[in-house]
Amino acid sequence: MDNLEMPNARSTAVRADFVPVEHYISPEILRLEEMRLWPRVWQIACREEELPHVGSYVTYNIMNESIVVVRVGEHDIKAFFNVCQHRGRRLVEGCGQMSRFHCMFHGWQYHLDGSIARVLDRDDWAGCPNFNDADLHLKEVRVGTWAGWVFINMDPNAEPLADYLAPVPQYIDPYEMDKMRYRWYVSVKVPCNWKVAVGAFNEAYHAWGTHPQMMHLYGDDITRNRIFGRHGMFYYPANPDYPLGAPSPRLGKPVPKDFRPNIIAYFELFDRELSAFFSPRDVEAVQRLMTEVAPEASPGEVMMKAIEFQREAAIAGGAGWPNITLQQMVDAGTDWHIFPNYVMLPWPDGVLAYRALPHATDPDICFFEVYALQRYAPGAEPKLERKYLHGEEDWRNFKSISVILQQDFDNMGQVQRGMRSRGFSGARTNPLQEATVSNFHRVLCDYLYGDSPSV
Repeated sequence: MDNLEMPNARSTAVRADFVPVEHYISPEILRLEEMRLWPRVWQIACREEELPHVGSYVTYNIMNESIVVVRVGEHDIKAFFNVCQHRGRRLVEGCGQMSRFHCMFHGWQYHLDGSIARVLDRDDWAGCPNFNDADLHLKEVRVGTWAGWVFINMDPNAEPLADYLAPVPQYIDPYEMDKMRYRWYVSVKVPCNWKVAVGAFNEAYHAWGTHPQMMHLYGDDITRNRIFGRHGMFYYPANPDYPLGAPSPRLGKPVPKDFRPNIIAYFELFDRELSAFFSPRDVEAVQRLMTEVAPEASPGEVMMKAIEFQREAAIAGGAGWPNITLQQMVDAGTDWHIFPNYVMLPWPDGVLAYRALPHATDPDICFFEVYALQRYAPGAEPKLERKYLHGEEDWRNFKSISVILQQDFDNMGQVQRGMRSRGFSGARTNPLQEATVSNFHRVLCDYLYGDSPSV
């Protein structure tokens, strides 16, 4: 099975302006990813806050593999392949709290550190080779943490997590994501390939066509990309003629003289139709613009005051605010794609994040997870309630959570269907605004066909 080849993808290589359609629809590529991508990459399994106590665990399933992440000490997290060493039964599902791993098949047990705790009637194996405690230990998986996230890697020889992520942390660490907590979490089954899902959120070239309601407040909506090896980001180059709060120049509408109402409306729009990124506290704080900022203030002054008011509100509410400068926020851009399947949009008071997981056998389906994180005063964070929209048509109901994300989901299934057409040979990616997409697929090819990824 490891001799599978990528159909047509070697003869039609990824370019800055082209990604072969086979990347999105081929069952053979799905199998190659299972064998050569997922066992070799660092990937997010959960948040540290999901492991609050010794014995707290979360299972992370990727295709046909299952990993259990468990807190074994106050400052120690471990991960194991989620399989009993006796007859192969999975040990746990979902998340919860335990004192030991307990196999429901024959009652074997393991300590939290993976060591064998009980073999029923162990004397029956007397004299059998390779049956000592070390042989029966759960098989361990590498673990790393960054920014409040817990990462796993199934490759014992993988490079350290810090090297894998570099240079992303130097841009993102000032946001103090480790101090944020879940605002909400939703997993949705979407009728598209997992790479279609990632590609819908690691570029903003689609905003004009997909989110027209934003355009009257968005300013210049042209983006540019920066590539950092495996990873990439997009940002909005400053356009003093069409700053945030102005209509997109594509609309041909005049730029307002008083930017205060439009900046307020911008934050209100995202709170109303996205319910993420900016917190309700942020939206309330910017109402001060109308009474404490002059109508003739420049767009930059209005935005600086908006952030100042948000900072004051967060500190007053006990949530705190990161020690981040405006230049650091500019340098961090708008949206990051961390290879292979994680996308995030950071703000000092909240983060919107996505994780796309492939279906185990069907390249036309994925499970797409959306998280909203926010800063809270200690003890004020809401209880995490995971919501699952895994029915065949449940994705159509995401608008009850976010109108903006529903618009994105409406595209994704239609894209997957369109890619099945004989009239489509591959994505013609924008070299300047969708470089993150083509780079994603270039790195993917390195993993699928290179002896060692060239990043």
